[in-house]
Amino acid sequence: MNRKDFIKNITLVTGSVLFENGRTFAERVPKYPLYKPEVNNWEDSELNVAWIGHSTVLINLFGTIILTDPVLFERVGVEFMGLTYGPIRYTYPALDKDEMPRPDIILISHAHMDHMDYRTIKFLTSKFKNQISCITAANTKDVIDDLKWKNLEELDWNQNLDLCETRFTGIEVKHNGWRYPFEIDRPEYPEGRSFNGYIVEKNGVKIFFAGDTAFTQKFKSLRKEKIDMAIFPIGGYVPKKQYHCNPEEALIMADKFIEAKYFIPVHCKTFDTDDELEKPLIWMNEIKDNYKIKVVINDIGQTFKY
Repeated sequence: MNRKDFIKNITLVTGSVLFENGRTFAERVPKYPLYKPEVNNWEDSELNVAWIGHSTVLINLFGTIILTDPVLFERVGVEFMGLTYGPIRYTYPALDKDEMPRPDIILISHAHMDHMDYRTIKFLTSKFKNQISCITAANTKDVIDDLKWKNLEELDWNQNLDLCETRFTGIEVKHNGWRYPFEIDRPEYPEGRSFNGYIVEKNGVKIFFAGDTAFTQKFKSLRKEKIDMAIFPIGGYVPKKQYHCNPEEALIMADKFIEAKYFIPVHCKTFDTDDELEKPLIWMNEIKDNYKIKVVINDIGQTFKY
């Protein structure tokens, strides 16, 4: 048995480590979002950003279609004998897997199962064989390197990559990277699984996709980048605040540290614990007027046109 298969199998035995809150297994019927992106009306001369759910964002950046951290099935977690064991969605994705247009690039922040969902990625690369490029964090591509990619690239912190007339820069965030128990991750181990945010730039417009992050002063260095739009997680802080920022911290980082113009929330209202299913968006809307940055998406399925 190779190392990858061993780790996957041992994960089944240690599932309580991955999904330590028993409520993540509770059966519930997901809700349909109130909004749906009208992607057929998007123009290649525009910037369109649609929140699909969790950290999945569909971006049309002047004709380059980018899909972040795609998760389109009802559950995420460990696959065993055709079933997925793990948290079930609270809200269905705003576009289901069959409605998703072909992305030019899939952008993956890190290898956690709710961000690098093998089942979703396999579906997309099977439907669009050898037509999709992928950028992922350092020391993570082995999870998905058996799939039918056009290109598969790892990008480390402070590295640049030009693809589809678009520049991508890897940014260090405050998180962790292991996918399975007993794996190593950064920053303690340089060879461990990494975790990225990304600056995405085309036609003079810059988007910062933070992936998963806790509150950190590191983002003050991004102020010089003149970021137009910041996409930040605002959920997951219960019970793991050391790895996830709350809505107020996200707005502080996007507005005070980065000084971006527009704010889009992600990583909430999807796989959250019961304590924060609706709370992050409510909290964000209660305090957003305290900041100069403009919140342009308030719910799953909404689209911002720039």
